Amino acid sequence: MQKPIRIAVLECDTPLDKIKARHGGYGNIFERLLKVAATEMHTPDFVNADDLHVTKFHVQEKMEYPNIEDIDAILITGSRFNSFDNDPWITKLVQFTQDILAQTRVRIIGVCFGHQIVGRALGVKVDRSNAGWETSVLPMTLTPKGKELFKKDIINIHQMHRDIVYAYPPGVEALGHSPRCDVQGMYAQNRLLTVQGHPEFTQEIMEELCETRHAQKIFDDELYADSMRRVADAQDGVVVAQAFLRFLVEG
Repeated sequence: MQKPIRIAVLECDTPLDKIKARHGGYGNIFERLLKVAATEMHTPDFVNADDLHVTKFHVQEKMEYPNIEDIDAILITGSRFNSFDNDPWITKLVQFTQDILAQTRVRIIGVCFGHQIVGRALGVKVDRSNAGWETSVLPMTLTPKGKELFKKDIINIHQMHRDIVYAYPPGVEALGHSPRCDVQGMYAQNRLLTVQGHPEFTQEIMEELCETRHAQKIFDDELYADSMRRVADAQDGVVVAQAFLRFLVEG
């Protein structure tokens, strides 16, 4: 892929108030993560922060989308909404994802809800998990392809989901699993790379999410306490973002 790399972040939700006040939208959070990842790779001849041209489109609130000719990749963010619902903005997002999948130049990155949208667009079941929530920092056991892409034998990543992709679509390689989610990541060379976890989340973001969902009675006391015990654990968000960058420039 030629530089600069034009990435359109499709924002599928608005952050909670404190997170929004500190960071703005999720597009800003992902832009910062990707640029930190590029800087920490220490390979300016490969990709650096100045190579990344990030634009943001709030597909949930405004149903705005980029012109495909103006971008090289889309990044579909997480969301509190259900990827299997048929709200107009969700069905439009699925159709747009299918349009991207139907061509061969623009690549797709999906995170959590975005990972599930890619699975839905590829025709596999996406629904509520019978195993319940996965929250806070948890290990993701990697397949050989996952180890190759992430350059580690195992990664730790923030999770915040109770919906899952139930199967791998044809032609898609498995990247890893967790005890409550068999499809933690999907990959197709030059086409797509997705993760169920949240590489963009920090301790402060996860703490606010857990506190809010506990106050709303979405999390019971046990789930809240368990989540908060792991919220400060070391996590590999930058490692995952570096894999995103390598994917964007792979031949």
